[in-house]
Amino acid sequence: MENLEITQLPQNIEAEQALLGALLANNKAFEKVSEFLKPQHFADPIHGKIYEIISKLITRGHVADVITLKNYFEQEGILEELGGYKYLIKLADSSSPLTNAEYYAQFIYDKYLRRQLIATGFEIVNDAAKEDIDSDAMSQIETAEKKLFDLANIGETQGGFQDFATALNTSLTNIEAAYQSDGKLSGLPTALDALDNKTGGLNNSDLIIIAGRPAMGKTALATNIAYNVADYMYHAKDIDPKNKGVAFFSLEMSADQLASRVLATVTQTNAHKMRTGELEKAEFMRIAAAVQELENIPLYIDDTPGLSINSIRTRARRLKRNKGLGAIVIDYIQLIVGSGSKKTEGNRVQELSEISRGLKILAKELNLPVIALSQLNRGVEQRDDKRPVMSDLRESGSIEQDADSVMFVYRENYYIQNEEPQPKASETPEHFAKRHEEWEARVRATTNLAEVIIGKNRHGSTGTVQLFWNGEYTQFGNLAKEEYLPERIGD
Repeated sequence: MENLEITQLPQNIEAEQALLGALLANNKAFEKVSEFLKPQHFADPIHGKIYEIISKLITRGHVADVITLKNYFEQEGILEELGGYKYLIKLADSSSPLTNAEYYAQFIYDKYLRRQLIATGFEIVNDAAKEDIDSDAMSQIETAEKKLFDLANIGETQGGFQDFATALNTSLTNIEAAYQSDGKLSGLPTALDALDNKTGGLNNSDLIIIAGRPAMGKTALATNIAYNVADYMYHAKDIDPKNKGVAFFSLEMSADQLASRVLATVTQTNAHKMRTGELEKAEFMRIAAAVQELENIPLYIDDTPGLSINSIRTRARRLKRNKGLGAIVIDYIQLIVGSGSKKTEGNRVQELSEISRGLKILAKELNLPVIALSQLNRGVEQRDDKRPVMSDLRESGSIEQDADSVMFVYRENYYIQNEEPQPKASETPEHFAKRHEEWEARVRATTNLAEVIIGKNRHGSTGTVQLFWNGEYTQFGNLAKEEYLPERIGD
């Protein structure tokens, strides 16, 4: 392979000449090829430069022909470098009005991919030949798969600058999509209206952290969101099939346990009765019917314990390539295994920083929202007001910095129930009864209420939204009135 010459690489100069000639003869043909063919895809860099100028002229509304190209290249002082005026005439004469520009463009693009595949093969071979103690065989396999995934999906393994006009047009496309949508959302809807109104939905390339103490309902909220988004994707007709699908990496619960939670919510069946089998025939029939209706929902669960960030990336890429993927949920971030590199060995905070950065990179790479759950430490329990705040994430590496959105799940009812008053030796029965009655009123007022505290939001404002909570069905939902938090009774 070391003796492979540039002329032996897959290329077809004649096809490149014919395509450029076809574009010069008929500028409208550019519309058919501009979506996928870029200047760097040409084997001959001179042809790539000519195609780049043709693109600029047509995009700006000008005519791209031999005369306009000659004028442009003369001003740039590179006409002779590109072969001179005679070469431009040769290109124009190399095709006929019947030339199939799209066919030649696909042919050129295919040759480009083959050259990139050969280059990737060289890199894989060279990496495998090096015995680096920090890069074992499995990590090299994952790296190789990433390179092939990038090549298969975008045909360009190396990043680069994009001009501001391109970024502005992409932004306008997103704004237009939000404007035309019924809910005025820029991202995927979670079906939790108060949350969507605050965040604009789940936005592509975002890392979204849902944090909280145990028993607050983090997994239930993530499961509800995952199902709601997958159901929306299944019924949406304007979503590309390769972007349909939700991957749920459950590092704590099994796949069947998560499926049971979804069934409990969808069928409004008591979760405990489902676990113990204490179901009536009608309830069981309702669940069986729901299974048949839900089995085509694009929700994929991976309950492999102890996954590393590299394994999660590899499996997500594979799922997107094979079935389609539009969102990722991970439960939860502290259960992800670090890379084991010397830099982070023995330092869990550095490992968590590496993991959170890896998740943000994954969100950008696959251009989809990644929701990662995070466990908060016991410091929250030591405060009188147990609502989590951003500083509670400080001991979890760089999660706070890497995340685009940080949400805390909080249910005051959980703490109130654990504060049931006990009679004091010095108080009268009447006084105790009054205190107990006040406590019961607080329990009733907060039984079905949950708060999602948005501590960070790069797309909008922060604040608190109120959701309906039903522990019997492990369900988060919408409340009739969501504008204000309920008045809290007592201290």
